[in-house]
Amino acid sequence: MRVVVLQPSISIILDRLGCLDSIAACTRYCLDAVPALRKRSLPIVHDSWTTNTEELLALHADLIIASVPYQQESLAAILKAGQPVLALAPHMLSDVYSDIRHIAHILNAAERGEAVIAEMQSTIDAVQSQTKHLPSRPLVYCEEWGKPIIHSQSWVAKLVEIAGGRFLGIPGATTTHEAVAEAAPDIIVAAWCGAGNRVPLEKIVEQRHWEHLPAVHERRVYCVADELLNTPAPTLVDGLHALASIIHPEAFGAPGSSSIRQIDPISVSTV
Repeated sequence: MRVVVLQPSISIILDRLGCLDSIAACTRYCLDAVPALRKRSLPIVHDSWTTNTEELLALHADLIIASVPYQQESLAAILKAGQPVLALAPHMLSDVYSDIRHIAHILNAAERGEAVIAEMQSTIDAVQSQTKHLPSRPLVYCEEWGKPIIHSQSWVAKLVEIAGGRFLGIPGATTTHEAVAEAAPDIIVAAWCGAGNRVPLEKIVEQRHWEHLPAVHERRVYCVADELLNTPAPTLVDGLHALASIIHPEAFGAPGSSSIRQIDPISVSTV
């Protein structure tokens, strides 16, 4: 089966299923998410947000797999491509499991799909067993985008809860810097789509006048690489470990991954 992949989350799932050979084309973001794809010289296509009918028709694929985020024009192009399409729109962790199961079924890898899901669930259960009796549950503000300011998605809210925190706000909703400041979160996590671990934490604090927030004074402002939290795939368990180390370093150890960046102490000390 020749599969065109329009989001890195799908490439990650296919990698975990042992089905990379089925990929006939992918996005440039997929190459970052699954480095093994770089050696395959695959055609590069636009993602679910920007794809067009012409490039999809030219690939003569057996299946196109797309996932959030979409915009109206790109979704229309995917549906008009005249080829079988699987369009995914996960919201919850349970949806991620269902998507893995569905893709595995299509590619005759059902047994491996169940193993991938079981491994994710086992890891999540292990973290939850460590946090459920912890005495504190810090208030955590997670941001998916900065202009406009958007709260992280529902699966991130669930991961924050599992990691021993309380998620601030409505998942996926827009908010304002004044509303966040009024809530006075204990921890701030920025994971902007497409920004990797390069969110400008110090600039955010300065421009939004957050200098006096508890999270800033305690240096509990972090950037987490967006692929760990914004990609609905098995890598969410890595995002869970990142959140656990941020929220409860006393139980999980201080964040040490290159995927996590803490606010500059010099800028904090001068406010």
